[in-house]
Amino acid sequence: MASSFASFFAKDKTFRPKKKFEPGTMRYSLHKQASASLKSGLDLKEIVKLPDNEDEDDWIAVHLVDFFNRINLVYGIVSDYCTPESCPTMSGGPRYEYRWCDGVKYKKPTSLNAQKYITLLMEWVETIINDESIFPVQVGTPFPRSFRSTCKKLLSRLYRIFVHVYVHHFDRIIDLQAEAHVNMCFKHFCYFCHEFELLKREEMAPLYEMTNRLCPEVLGLVK
Repeated sequence: MASSFASFFAKDKTFRPKKKFEPGTMRYSLHKQASASLKSGLDLKEIVKLPDNEDEDDWIAVHLVDFFNRINLVYGIVSDYCTPESCPTMSGGPRYEYRWCDGVKYKKPTSLNAQKYITLLMEWVETIINDESIFPVQVGTPFPRSFRSTCKKLLSRLYRIFVHVYVHHFDRIIDLQAEAHVNMCFKHFCYFCHEFELLKREEMAPLYEMTNRLCPEVLGLVK
């Protein structure tokens, strides 16, 4: 299962171009190490833990980019079915609607169709992870003091794509026999955010039942 999971998320059909690490850099090495752990079939709760003698911010940066790529692919699977007509709002069922606000073009929370919202979200995330003042690429360049809070914001918004896909497009995931792969990606994301306290429990409310079924540890329901 782990091997097929890794190969599934190595595919090139993504919603947006994949973000890649530069070979020979520390981040590339950490990325390869994390990918090898996934392929090995180790417990997800264990592989998210910081390796010995590694920098925690580097580890988080590598995973954030990996999650961007994987969620990019997850949404790419259903993007043809997520149209302004089928999904006029970015929602996770009738109780949850996400409104876009970037403080630049959209200065106030604005209701958008899901396709437009996710397009803006992915462009926004990509701009930030390509900003070397936030995600430095040179060895020895320190991360900014705001790095951790920035990552929390990025992961919180990326989580909303899981919400929309699970609530509104899961039938498509099942039709493509991709359920196990998407569930594994979701579990990996949740365990990582839980390990480093990057996602608030209340932000996970729209997928509480799914989380309770797949990885109840992140909700504090089991040890």
